[in-house]
Amino acid sequence: QVPLVESGGGLVQAGGSLRLSCAASERTFRRYAMGWFRQPPRKEREFVAGINWTGERTLYTDSVKGRFTISRDNAKNTWYLQMNSLKSEDTALYYCAAGPGLVNHGSGYNYWGRGTQVTVSS
Repeated sequence: QVPLVESGGGLVQAGGSLRLSCAASERTFRRYAMGWFRQPPRKEREFVAGINWTGERTLYTDSVKGRFTISRDNAKNTWYLQMNSLKSEDTALYYCAAGPGLVNHGSGYNYWGRGTQVTVSS
């Protein structure tokens, strides 16, 4: 069973918005930090945003600050990435991941989803 499942990706025009969701299969993930990563075509995976387990602390990569918002609803075992003012360079496969602490690198996360595709047309 895949522990994390992303949804909400799709095709959107530049300037538009999407909200990604990450659903966890177990309540134990409520105590995990959660991160969003993305892998653009022909590029390496990169950190996008992260949130600690209480929701009190967040991290963002510079290119999405002011446009993306990460949040979580522990009661629903679901975490979100609200993406506004999308740009063509945001096109990527987006993954959610869970780990013991809030960090901005993939090695700090133990559990991964399979990804959801976001395509932004210019």
